[in-house]
Amino acid sequence: MEPDIQSIQIRRAVAADIPGMVALLKSLFSIEADFSFKSSTQIRGLQLLLDAPENKACAMVAVADDGRVLGMVTMQLVVSTAEGAPSGWIEDMVISQGIRRRGLGRRLLKSIMDWGAGQGATRFQLLADKNNAPALEYYQKLGWSGTSLVCLRGRP
Repeated sequence: MEPDIQSIQIRRAVAADIPGMVALLKSLFSIEADFSFKSSTQIRGLQLLLDAPENKACAMVAVADDGRVLGMVTMQLVVSTAEGAPSGWIEDMVISQGIRRRGLGRRLLKSIMDWGAGQGATRFQLLADKNNAPALEYYQKLGWSGTSLVCLRGRP
């Protein structure tokens, strides 16, 4: 049985949350064409986020009373010359399948955006798989809109 949504705590992630976060990333990456899941890689990435200066990157988790990580979202700050201020890049927004559509995603997104605004961010951007219609509809419902920009990827 899933916990009462109001009893779920939203807080900054700590190292002990990494196994639960990795499980969430596995489910997220299973539907994203650009990424493949490899536990050791995701652990390394999450550790890098947690080790980043507290004013540069943040990972938020939604945690049940029993310690289960039920949702997560991450943000990294970059300098935007267009804004003349930090801009927040939101990634890894995922909620456990059994607890979706109960407001937890909205709470997680608000918490990470509040953190970013507290660091001076004046704009937020997120990446979503273009074939993930439920996610795209969700963000649109929350007031997010597309841009004329295209995300490109390169390798060293």
